[in-house]
Amino acid sequence: METINRETLQADFDAFDISEEFGFLLEEPLTNLPDYYRVWMDLANNLTHLIKSRKLRDLVHEMPVLIPNLLNDHRELSLAHLALGFISMGYVWQEGQHAPAQVLPKALAVPYWLISRRLGLPPILTYADSVLSNWKLRDPTGNMEIGNMDLIFSFPGGESCRGFFIVSLLVELAASSGIVGALEVMHAMKSSDVAGIQNGLVKVTQSLKKMKETFKLMHNHVDPTAFHGTLRIFVSGWRDNPMLPNGLLYEGVSTEPMFLSGGSAAQSSAIQCFDALLCIQHEDETGAFLTRMRDYMPPAHCQLIETLSARPSLRDLILSCSSSDLCQAYNSCVSAMVDLRSYHLYAVQKYIIGPGNHTMGCPLRGVGTMLNDKGTGGSNLMGFLKGVCNTTKKALISERPSVPRENVMSFNI
Repeated sequence: METINRETLQADFDAFDISEEFGFLLEEPLTNLPDYYRVWMDLANNLTHLIKSRKLRDLVHEMPVLIPNLLNDHRELSLAHLALGFISMGYVWQEGQHAPAQVLPKALAVPYWLISRRLGLPPILTYADSVLSNWKLRDPTGNMEIGNMDLIFSFPGGESCRGFFIVSLLVELAASSGIVGALEVMHAMKSSDVAGIQNGLVKVTQSLKKMKETFKLMHNHVDPTAFHGTLRIFVSGWRDNPMLPNGLLYEGVSTEPMFLSGGSAAQSSAIQCFDALLCIQHEDETGAFLTRMRDYMPPAHCQLIETLSARPSLRDLILSCSSSDLCQAYNSCVSAMVDLRSYHLYAVQKYIIGPGNHTMGCPLRGVGTMLNDKGTGGSNLMGFLKGVCNTTKKALISERPSVPRENVMSFNI
């Protein structure tokens, strides 16, 4: 039975492009492209200096239009998408909130568009780019811990930039065991395996608790002033953004501007997988926004969310079988999700709302104050986060007395 389970899980890992150890992270991202694309790598590797010295836009204007046909595999395409995403964000926001670029030049726009089409991603820096694919180990033989990790590409913001992206990555890494647990629950439901469901839920709960504890590292590695005043604008998009109300024109790609959201935690496949597993259903504008954020996820990751969503309802199963133990395991999982989302609210208050409410000298040309109440993905920030937190709480089930085990096993899936 164990062999069958391992084979089944491995088939899931392959189908959804995930791994037991790394979850949704890209394993061993490349740090170099073929020499033909050296100009992209040179700009991306020197991005912080070029933005601060206001030279990036001039150098982009001198770039040739390179074809992406020499990029042969997924990891090369991912690195190219990451590099062009960082360069594009730097180009658009080099002069701050009062003078964003209105047009992305052809030398950036055309290859970026073509690479995005091959990956199934939009031509903008996504959470999957900046968090899941933007990492390397300082010591390749060492552990994946914050002191041994670095970014492939960075924005202005110094150690706070590194801390923000690396801590976000480590939160995703903490989610990996929970993703395995979610898959185990899904398969246990097929065979009416109550113990399997319960064990899978325990894994998800432990993973969510670890994610919250890892999230707390943000306070040791990210300065609120540097995050709000310097870094945050560079992960902002051009949809529902008052700084770019008319979107961004991609020269050589379209005659109409595009409206695309910046990277945000709403694009985390892990969080949406746990929502789908626990049948936490966000409605109205919040639900529509989260569904739209799936367009910014790697297609295989999005497919896992949709697969979990299409399964018979775990919550309805628990309501119908009235197992106190199973109900408790489910509620523990939901409560851990509430705790994680409540902590996210606290972090947003500290890093965005608090700094935005004070007059302060921002380190880089007064950037970002127009985003004080907006998420980088374009959402109404506090309203959105409070809404998802409240909806998660509503999924909790009122526990009932335990029933005989033979009755627990009688549910149909």
